[in-house]
Amino acid sequence: MATQIDRRPATTILIADDHQLFRESLKTLLEMHGEFRVIGQAADGRDTIRLARELRPDVVLLDLMMPVTSGLVALRELSTLNPPVRTLVLTAEAGDPDIVEALQLGARGVVLKQVATETLFKAIRAVLAGEHWVCHECVGDLVERVRRRAAPASPPPVSFTPRQLDIVSAIVAGSTNRDIAKQFSITPTTVKYHLTHMFEKVGVSNRVELARFALQHRIESSQPRH
Repeated sequence: MATQIDRRPATTILIADDHQLFRESLKTLLEMHGEFRVIGQAADGRDTIRLARELRPDVVLLDLMMPVTSGLVALRELSTLNPPVRTLVLTAEAGDPDIVEALQLGARGVVLKQVATETLFKAIRAVLAGEHWVCHECVGDLVERVRRRAAPASPPPVSFTPRQLDIVSAIVAGSTNRDIAKQFSITPTTVKYHLTHMFEKVGVSNRVELARFALQHRIESSQPRH
């Protein structure tokens, strides 16, 4: 019986980091699997913008701390491309103060440089599928930074269902979709369905912005705390 060959095209990657050894190591790691193909490397933000425009990779793996032009400036430029380039931020520290701004500028996710290989692959696949990915280690710090930035505000001009209130409170607490599904005895697909509708209701594009909105407007779960 003949073995079926996977003929799906490889996901094209642009690596943007100012450390050559890291770039080369990451390239080798990615290309050990036929699923990914590195089509370019950039050592600074300016080259990142240029190569992203020329090569149109499926995903950009972007370090925020780069010379000449910073990763944040590069990210702002990448967000203006049509169609926009999916960007996954690589960071050495979960507490990087620029992460919140990077997500606000359009980054599709954040992953620590020292994560396990399979976790990095999952993050790339999620971003490629149009989802957002924030490493579990980063969530608590991100929520705390959003909380510190949040200021008291009037009640929001939108209303959430009781289930949506439960979910948004869980998002603020740093829960993943799988955690939320287990907590409320629903499926991960149902969680995604609710999140999509909540994003549309309040005009945000990711979980961090939704958490910030909830904190600003003091939105809490309808369930009593024990």
